[in-house]
Amino acid sequence: MFTGIIETAASITQIEKDNENIHFTLTCPIVQELKIDQSLSHDGVCLTVVALSPDTYTVTAIKETLEKTNLGSWSVGGEVNLERAMKLGDRLDGHIVQGHVDQTGICLSVEEAGGSWYYTFGYATAQNNITIEKGSITVNGVSLTVVNSKANEFSVAIIPYTYEHTNFKHIKAGTVVNLEFDVVGKYVARLHALRN
Repeated sequence: MFTGIIETAASITQIEKDNENIHFTLTCPIVQELKIDQSLSHDGVCLTVVALSPDTYTVTAIKETLEKTNLGSWSVGGEVNLERAMKLGDRLDGHIVQGHVDQTGICLSVEEAGGSWYYTFGYATAQNNITIEKGSITVNGVSLTVVNSKANEFSVAIIPYTYEHTNFKHIKAGTVVNLEFDVVGKYVARLHALRN
């Protein structure tokens, strides 16, 4: 369980294909604090630490994860948003994030707005995921508030702190991102679908 409040950035140092799996080796400022079998959110994807060295750690993505996320497009040197699982009793500064990406989306536009930025993302509606105005959405693991909610797109406002401390500074029109829709909204949409 995560909050969508990014703790630090990780840099990809090695990518190794293993049948249908991919092993990603990364480095970050908190490597010394990590342990084997620990869950970490990488751009919103919950992955388990499977190996450690003094300066790096390794996680493995299976076929299912690769099909539903943007991990297959990661490259050495890429920057990834990183968050450790929340501790019981901590403040929930973002919203409840499971680390289970629902689907990818694509950045349609980035607009500068007097020191902040509006990012608009589009997504396929086949999975019946929805957003609502002022609801929560997770983009690349970042907990955000939806503005301008539409049937297959939404916008978010990014403040300078988030821009500088996450990989939002690298997102531009055409960038594919990981989306996790609000868990409460998903249950409501599912119940609605069952009644119709």
